[in-house]
Amino acid sequence: MQIALWVVVMLVALALLFDFMNGFHDAANSIATVVSTGVLRPTQAVAFAAFFNVVAIFVFHLKVAATVGKGIVDPGVVDQYVIFGALIGAIVWNLITWFYGIPSSSSHALIGGIVGATVAKAGTAPLVTSGVLKTVAFIFVSPFMGFLLGSLLMVAVAWICRRTSPMRVDN
Repeated sequence: MQIALWVVVMLVALALLFDFMNGFHDAANSIATVVSTGVLRPTQAVAFAAFFNVVAIFVFHLKVAATVGKGIVDPGVVDQYVIFGALIGAIVWNLITWFYGIPSSSSHALIGGIVGATVAKAGTAPLVTSGVLKTVAFIFVSPFMGFLLGSLLMVAVAWICRRTSPMRVDN
């Protein structure tokens, strides 16, 4: 199937818009807390986030991208219409959650857009059940893991600093 150049240009423009929104949406979720509490200065927080975004590729490789590309829907169903629908859905969801201050994941918004556009085009048959269930499971598992690890870290820091004066800890 041939696609007109202007369609490709529009897809790339939408992908860049989504990428930009992913940056201000997800980065704000991860950086705002440490900056607003005074734990890190903005430049330190951005450097910290950039470092771990680069390191993540070496730890997780391209497994998430492979799951999104082949593990959510049958790639044979995906065409320019599905991509348009997925990107528009994810962008609109990011704008809604940003406007109302609701923390959400841009990656999950994109996956939801892909699933929704695929269902609209071809029904539920092209969905890869294991990939969709894995994504849905981690929507619930990741906040719980964050809570658990954050709690353990807080207890560890409190235990390490238990005999130290509050002034010394603050400094």
